[in-house]
Amino acid sequence: MKALVYTDLETLTYQDMPMPPPDGDNVLIKVMASGICGSDMHAFLGQDERRPAPLTLGHEAAGIVVGGPEDGRRVTINPLVTCGKCEACKSGRTNLCADRQIISMPPREGAFAEYLTIPRKNLVTIPDDVAFTTAALAEPLACGWHGVRLAHQAIGGPLTNKQCLVIGGGAIGLGAALALFAFGARNIALIEPNALRRETLLNIQGFAALHPDDSEVPNNGTVDIVIDAVGYAATRADACRFAKPGGVIVHIGLAEATGGLDIRRMTLQEIQFIGTYTYTARDFIDTATAMFRGELGVLDWTECRPLSQGQSAFLDIRAGCVASPKIILIPEHEE
Repeated sequence: MKALVYTDLETLTYQDMPMPPPDGDNVLIKVMASGICGSDMHAFLGQDERRPAPLTLGHEAAGIVVGGPEDGRRVTINPLVTCGKCEACKSGRTNLCADRQIISMPPREGAFAEYLTIPRKNLVTIPDDVAFTTAALAEPLACGWHGVRLAHQAIGGPLTNKQCLVIGGGAIGLGAALALFAFGARNIALIEPNALRRETLLNIQGFAALHPDDSEVPNNGTVDIVIDAVGYAATRADACRFAKPGGVIVHIGLAEATGGLDIRRMTLQEIQFIGTYTYTARDFIDTATAMFRGELGVLDWTECRPLSQGQSAFLDIRAGCVASPKIILIPEHEE
């Protein structure tokens, strides 16, 4: 099979790879669509020691079951493989499983390939009227859904009159804004400095897409829920400024490990900080269900490119010249 393999710093090679053998509960999936995540970009730039070269990246995938009793089943894939036996798994917090694995991180190869294997329990059926390119968005949207669910629990009560702010207009931030709307929020601002991407966001309903200098950006100390979908020291500092006394900061981004938090203000103003990692198995299913019901909007804001052109797609994203919040790579299967 063909795969797009991270082989060196800023280098992705489209090459032949062995077919992954289905074994035990792992089933073979013919990948039909796979999105580029910010964590894939971190690996590409040599900023993620968890993803060393050589490695097939990609974990936002949808495809078709090959072989066995479910041959032909259309599925979207929860890439987080957990033990199901530990305290975290038994309590429903599967994303905190100490033995968790994720495709695109050793020992599991990723979804920038024609085929992959994954446990059957990680599959969610796609309705016939939902495209694979849409279904591949379940993973990034689930990250935002999980963060919003935790914020909703922390803030207490309905979100209808709450001021909400999302920092970063990539797929994670966009997903968080759409999830906020689905959870009942109606006063949502999303800050995105990239003009190309912001132009795309302006056409999506449910929130206001703003430049950081726009007058409509909420004032410091006035936001009930701030979601940092970027994760730089500077964006964490912004989140601390924006949050109101008693407010909640949800931190999803992983761009930079340290710096930015105003611990004194957070302490004196009782601002809650919630770090979030991926999603639970329940969150993933709930996100996919909401998608299929149309509760997260039209989801037509992706750009598709052939898997063989993955290197140029990564370079374009790095250069900031991609208008879409998400590029989805399409394997070129030979029939």
